[in-house]
Parts: sequence; structure tokens; C-alpha cells
Amino acid sequence: MENQGTPQKANNPQQGEDDFSKLLEQFEARVSNFEKDQLVSGRIIAIRDREIMIELGAKSEGIVSSKDIEALPKDVRNSLKVGDEVFAYVVQPEDQNGNVVLSMSKAISEKDWRYVEELYEKQEAIEAMVAGFNKGGVIIKVGRLRGFVPASQLSPAHQRMLGDESLPPEQRFQKLVGQKMMIKVIELDRDRNRLILSERAASKEARQAQREKLLSSIEVGHVMEGVVTSIKDFGVFVDLGGADGMIHLTELSHTRIKHPSDVVKEGDKVSVKVINIDRETGRIGLSLKALVPDPWQTIDKKYRPGQLLEAEVTRLHPKHGVFVRLKEDEAIEGLIPLSELSDKQVNSPREVVKEGQVLTLRVLRVEPEQRRISLSLRRVNRPEYADADWQAEALGESQAVVEEAMDGPANGGDTSVVETTAADAD
Repeated sequence: MENQGTPQKANNPQQGEDDFSKLLEQFEARVSNFEKDQLVSGRIIAIRDREIMIELGAKSEGIVSSKDIEALPKDVRNSLKVGDEVFAYVVQPEDQNGNVVLSMSKAISEKDWRYVEELYEKQEAIEAMVAGFNKGGVIIKVGRLRGFVPASQLSPAHQRMLGDESLPPEQRFQKLVGQKMMIKVIELDRDRNRLILSERAASKEARQAQREKLLSSIEVGHVMEGVVTSIKDFGVFVDLGGADGMIHLTELSHTRIKHPSDVVKEGDKVSVKVINIDRETGRIGLSLKALVPDPWQTIDKKYRPGQLLEAEVTRLHPKHGVFVRLKEDEAIEGLIPLSELSDKQVNSPREVVKEGQVLTLRVLRVEPEQRRISLSLRRVNRPEYADADWQAEALGESQAVVEEAMDGPANGGDTSVVETTAADAD
């Protein structure tokens, strides 16, 4: 039995050399198959307290260290199980034990970086949710990456929501947390872990598409809903949902106004009528007053010569007289000619009345087509009108009775009235 075993022992050294050569070839092949920063895929074969073992194929195994495991997002870390196919980055092709050192956390962020790089190259917009904020803007997560949207890159609508810049960040930006917004990547830097996003750029592109669609569908005469976005001295800009239209100062109200802010405020929701469209330039003319009945169209049915009414003094004009706003119809502005302020000679309206004063006046002339109503202060208390006023009230015959009184001596034979409107006075 011993002699039979001797030849086998003689062959063992050669066999051992062959086995070692094969192992060396396998080791060299395994090492040569991996390079630092290489992205690899594999299957989890073991999960331990301080490491995760990943089978990489070709009888190669990689180890994810405890430090890298801690760097994984908690939800990802808790969801891992044996048999999962995962991606990892090669941190070290071989450690002192001959294992490939891997990083799963880096692989997760790499996937997200590749995604945002693709978005940047294609200039593609995506919808994302605001996750937080800091003193300069809001934080949005794109995958596992944290992107930053500076306040200046928020859409005009969201910038209006922020309010005064002097307010603390929590009062300004907290209201945006949880809201979804369309964003585009405008700057990225992996080395500095910098990802800058813009809602303004994304909304501009979206609004352009909406604008083209809106311009192709609206017509003059359409009534639309909108939001006041900006107020200028000459008019108001209204967001119609994709395109801005403008209400000129003269289209805001039937009455004379000093400034558009007298009628609307930023953020107001308004109904407007489209009065003109320039499809080449994209300009849309709107009117607010077109949806409100014009009081001048029926003024001659409501007010007649000789009638008494109340009005508030709005402006004093040294040459033309006093402009007043009727108490019953605040959209109507009338004029008291200088000669109708008093029986005495008046050099300046300030000698008789002052702005804000409420007066009882007598109607002299109503001219709807010229949008004029002329009034008198000096004729209110003349005794010859007292009987006429009483008869008009008692008999409902104001026109005939009062006109008879106005044609009497009190008129001095002069029924002329200064024909001046607010526009003429300016």
C-alpha cells in the first residue's frame, strides 16, 4: 500500500503548481476586470452588521463598507435584502483581503447625476415638489439630489406669493413647501455638488406654448377671466392663463380715475372683455368697463333739467369751474360752470367750495352723447324754484313745471352753459 502511494506523492508538487497557476490566473483576471470608479452591477449575497457582500460574476465578490452603508438613504438601506440586483461603484479594485471595495451610495447619486445631466443637455422641464427652503430660495429633490431654486428663479406668480423681502425666510418660503412646480436645470457641478434649478425658465417655455394656443383661439368680444399681475401709470396687465393682456387706463372705468390702482390691485381676479388682438406681436387689448353698463347711455332718463341732486366736489378748475361726482351715480362726473357757483362774481372756485364737499345742485343740461351734465349751485335756493320743486314732487311733473321756472326771471334771459367736460378741462 505504501509503494502504491509513493508515485502519487511524487506527482503532488506538480499538481500543486498547476493549481496555484490557475488560482493566479483567476486572481489576475479578476483584478484586471475592475478599475477604480467603474460602475458595476451584482447580486447581494450577504448582509451583515458592518458590510454587504455583492457577487460580481466570474467568481468575484465585492464588499460595501459600514461607512458607505450609513451613507445610503434610510429608506434604501432598510429595503435591501439578499438576492437584490444592485449597482455599485468600484472604490478600490482590491483590498488587503483580495476583495473589491464598492460604494452603493455613490452609485445612487451617479444615477441621479446622469439624469440631471440629460435634462440639462435636452433643456427639458420636469415637475418636482418643493421639499424645503433656506434664506435665499427653495430646495427641490431630483431623485436623491438636492437642487436649489433661488428666489430670483421662481415664477412671477410664486414671487408675488413671497411678499416683502424684509420678512423672515420662514414667512416667505414656507408657503411654497409641498407645492409642485415645473423646473429646468440651469447649472450643475458634480465636484462642488451644485445643482441650480429654475422655475422661471420652465414657466417661460410653458407660457410660450400656452400663449400660442391662446392667441390662436381667442377672438374680439370674448369675455375671459384673469389675474392682475402688474399695475402701471398707463394701465393694467392681466394674466389670462398663458398670455398677458393689457387694460388701458381709459378702459378701466366709465368715470375719470387718477391711477389704475384706484380700480384694481395686484392679485385681483377680474373678468375682462377682449377688444383688440394683434396676433403678430401677441398683444391683447382688454376692457374692464365694457362689461359694466355705461351710465351715460341712460342718464337722460334719470336726470332732467331743473332736477335737484347731491354731488361731491372732486376737482376745482380756475377757468371752467367745479367738477363733481354724483352721489347716486359715482361713475358720472358733472360740471358746475364758474358762472353757476354764485349770484355774485366769482374769480376762483375756492371762494365758494372746496374739494370733498357735498353739495345740493340743480341740473341745467343733460347731454348723453357728449357725456356731459351741467349743474348749478346758485339756482338751488332761488325762491322762484321752490314752488316748482314742490309741484314736481307732489304731481310728478318735474319736467314741465321746473322748465317753466327755469325760463322765468331767475334765468336773467341767459340759458347758456359752459360746454366743458373733464377731458376738455385737462
